[in-house]
Amino acid sequence: MSAPFNRTRRTLIRGGALVFGFSLVPPAARAEFNAMGLPSVTNPKLPGSLKSTPMLDAWIRIAADGAVTVCSGKVELGTGVRTALIQIAAEQLELAPTALRFIAGDTGITPNEGYTAGSHTIADSGTALLHASAQVAALLREGAAAQWRVAPDAVFLRTGRVVAADGRNMDYGAAVAGIKLHRPASATSVLRAPATYRLIGKPVPRLDIPAKVSGGAAYVQDMRLPGMLHARVVRPPRPGARLVAVDIGPAQRMRGVVRAFRDGNYLAVLADDEWCAIQAMHALDASAHWEGGAALPEPSAIHAHLRQLPAQDIVIADRGSAVTTGLRTVQASYTKQYVMHGSIGPSCAVAHLDKGVLTVWTHTQGVFPLRMALAELTGMQPDAVRCIHTEGSGCYGQNGADDVAADAALLACATPGRPVRVQLMRDQENLWEPFSPAMMTSVRAALDPSGAISYWHYQVWSGSHNERPGNAGKLVPAWLLARPFAPSPSKPMPQPEGGGDRNGIPLYEIPNQHIVNHFLPVTPLRSSAMRSLGAHLNVVSIESTMDQLAALAQADPVQFRLRHLQEQPRAQAVIRSAASLFDWGRAPGKAGRGHGFGFAQYKNLMAYVAIAVELQWDRDTGSVRILRVAAASDCGQIVNPDGVRNQLEGGIIQSASWTLFEQLRYGARGIASIDWSSYPIMRFSGVPERLDITLIDQPGEAFLGVAEAAQGPMAAALANALAQASGQRRFALPLLSPPLKA
Repeated sequence: MSAPFNRTRRTLIRGGALVFGFSLVPPAARAEFNAMGLPSVTNPKLPGSLKSTPMLDAWIRIAADGAVTVCSGKVELGTGVRTALIQIAAEQLELAPTALRFIAGDTGITPNEGYTAGSHTIADSGTALLHASAQVAALLREGAAAQWRVAPDAVFLRTGRVVAADGRNMDYGAAVAGIKLHRPASATSVLRAPATYRLIGKPVPRLDIPAKVSGGAAYVQDMRLPGMLHARVVRPPRPGARLVAVDIGPAQRMRGVVRAFRDGNYLAVLADDEWCAIQAMHALDASAHWEGGAALPEPSAIHAHLRQLPAQDIVIADRGSAVTTGLRTVQASYTKQYVMHGSIGPSCAVAHLDKGVLTVWTHTQGVFPLRMALAELTGMQPDAVRCIHTEGSGCYGQNGADDVAADAALLACATPGRPVRVQLMRDQENLWEPFSPAMMTSVRAALDPSGAISYWHYQVWSGSHNERPGNAGKLVPAWLLARPFAPSPSKPMPQPEGGGDRNGIPLYEIPNQHIVNHFLPVTPLRSSAMRSLGAHLNVVSIESTMDQLAALAQADPVQFRLRHLQEQPRAQAVIRSAASLFDWGRAPGKAGRGHGFGFAQYKNLMAYVAIAVELQWDRDTGSVRILRVAAASDCGQIVNPDGVRNQLEGGIIQSASWTLFEQLRYGARGIASIDWSSYPIMRFSGVPERLDITLIDQPGEAFLGVAEAAQGPMAAALANALAQASGQRRFALPLLSPPLKA
């Protein structure tokens, strides 16, 4: 006999009610959460995220004993930003990185900075901390100077103490006594001169690495709380399937099982230990009978299918004329298949309903938007829900983290007083995560008689790249309940950020342009954010066309790019740096060997990256070896050069895997990529044999996000190198499926 969730008023009072059929999130907030999840701007003149959260004590807090706490709404996703943000704050406050307490992504403590996404962390949160910590440092000097009755410029900060010229000193707690940090930030700050930096620009060792390499508790998957229950869920075999029968008795009677239940199409088990929960999950799954489900097109037909779907046609660039008569033209279409995040660890979350407060430990990328969605899902007020970011083993976009947080919240509400840990199984993660969308682009470009680009007509067709939870209906468990929640409508992300059209406008100087984003609100498979969004295919399309136009103009590809960036000196410097590092211009030499180049400024406003690639193509097998990669980047003021290199190297390898191999396997019977053997991905043996990176530092300049900036240029360089090596240009990603042969 089933044991359904009880939604009576009495259960609600005890803390166990789960859902209501209305939304606590106002429509304006939903629209806001569908973009970057940011609160409204209160002072547009302030730098970085101070625009939305201007109070200094939201970022920097100093206790009476001098202890310093630094807060950020951006979180660590494996990119090293925790260390970099600490470097920024410690630099201005004259502290060692280990001397301050750092808190990130906690709805009960930190500022709301929306989602940690789009390479915004250092650009937005880093900029806010740079100025907030500098202004707090000035207040420390002023406070001590007032007590000593000297001028503020006669006192200095030294490793956590304020020091006067005559040797007098006091800790930060004493210096700030009588000064309220709960004050709005100023539009200007007195920053340390870059030439005097001790930490910014230096390779400080990452603070999150030791526990990860020593087997310590590093991830939410490692969390163990007193009295904690282990839970597993049973998902339908495919979206839209309906549960017609289930016998929960066998699972309920298993040793160690605390509870097994059903609510509509939602099935779960709770047990005293993890292995028991897994066994009970299998027993429950074996007794479940499902019918129906969404029909999926075949991968070979997906792009024709996308062209037929209802679209919102958005012109994102339109200048000059469209006359191409008599001009030399290049015309092509490019496609990308659905790609999976492939997180190394299936998503996990822990939740605890205690004394009317629901606390959720989650590796979501947006604790504040998730809190709103969980409040709606559970029928609780947002202030009664606290989301605390805890690192997860696998991220870069919206994987299953938000969904499993919803599972944990529902199950914690069903068992108030005891923490509940939920971890997905590998097949559940793969079947139900939001994939990176399949996309299609079309380009027609023309050269004028001088060999310069005269006209550029470009179109992109793509589903949504941002379905992060702002309302409960964005979460899988909310669809499965007997009283389900509907997702808020999909909306395009406007330029310059963009979604499917991210980097869809070339940075190159082209007088006549017409560029259209065909946004598809509804597509066959669930999709959302993955690293670089539409920039992956758009940069491939643009840079492949640049190579073809260069050939048409009988020009070197690098020189052709430089010719069209006359007003972009930083872009030119990056391209020249990568070309020099690679020794561009030297012929590949051996048969089947090719050189390729790719360049972009991420979103046309973040880091510049140029990449040159040499690869070897095997005529008989169609396989590829990446022999060497040379990359150059300008991300403004560098905070941690090791961190920048880590992200460029990781992005290059990840992009190579996507571009050469990765595609979701699916068809009329549903998703087939349920494990590592059924999802093609780069192996260790396939990584570049040599990878060189040069960084162009810009001391004192703005921070430019770099974490996602290598994806597009690497993909483009591979496509161009393979075209040279094989004599055939490939227009479909992944490039090696089916194998390219002579």
